[in-house]
Amino acid sequence: MKKISLVLLSLSLILVLAACGKSSSSKETTLTVGASAVPHAEILKKAQPLLKKKGINLKIKVFQDYVLPNKALASKQIDANYFQHVPFLNLYNKQHKTNLVNAGKIHIEPFGIYSKKYKNVSDIKNGATVQISNNQSEQGRILLLLESKGLVKIKPGVDKVTATLKDIDNFKHLKFLSPIAPALLPKAYQNNTADLFAINTNFALQANLTPNKDALILEGSKSPYANIVAVNKGDEKKKAIKELINVLHSKDIQNFIKEKYKGAVLPVK
Repeated sequence: MKKISLVLLSLSLILVLAACGKSSSSKETTLTVGASAVPHAEILKKAQPLLKKKGINLKIKVFQDYVLPNKALASKQIDANYFQHVPFLNLYNKQHKTNLVNAGKIHIEPFGIYSKKYKNVSDIKNGATVQISNNQSEQGRILLLLESKGLVKIKPGVDKVTATLKDIDNFKHLKFLSPIAPALLPKAYQNNTADLFAINTNFALQANLTPNKDALILEGSKSPYANIVAVNKGDEKKKAIKELINVLHSKDIQNFIKEKYKGAVLPVK
C-alpha cells in the first residue's frame, strides 16, 4: 500500500512539474522585428539576451532596402520594424494609406555629405555636382545639411523637413544629379561620379566610411531624424513592444551603441 502511495505521489509530482514547465514556456512571447543590417540588426542582436530574460524571444529579419520592411509590417508578416525615421514613416503612410506608428525613438545616424574632391566646405566651387538618393523623405534632410554650411538657402515659409529641390535658392548653382537608390550611393562615391554625395549612415558604415571622420558635413544629435521602432497602430500598447523599447533605451544598449559606433550612431530617448 505504501509503495502504491509513493508511486502515485511521484506521478503527481511529475505531472505538476510538467504542467509548470508547459506554463512557463507558454508565457514566452515571440517578437519578429524587421531591420536594416547595420546598425539596426546589430543593435537588436545585442538586445536579444536582455529580452530573453523578460520572456521575449526576439527574431530579427534583415531587409536590404527601405520598401519591404513597411510592406511586411503593414501586412503583419512582422510585429515591428526598426530602420526608418518619422518623416519617412509619415510619407509612407500618406503614399500607401497605411496606419503605421512610432513606438519609440532609439538612435540617430548622423547623415553625411561626403566628397573625394573637396576636403573643406569652403573649397566647394559654384556648379559642383551633388548626388542624392531617390528617397523623397530625405530631400529636406539633405537640404538642411547644405543650408547649415551656406551652400543653399531654403525659401522662407517652407517646412524645412519636407523641403524639396524646388524650395531652395540655389545661389551656388549646384547641379543635383538624377537621384539613385540609397544603397547605390556608396558605390557611386567610390566611383567618384559626382563632387558631393549625400549618404545615409547605415550605408556609409557598410562601405567602411567613418562618418565622424570622413564626412565633409555631418548632422548633429539635435536632428529631427531619429530612427524609430514602428508598429501597426494599437500595437505600441502591447507589453512585448513596450519591453522592446525599454531594453533598447537601457544603459546596456546605449553603451553598446556608443562604444561600437564611436559617434557614427548616437542613442536617443
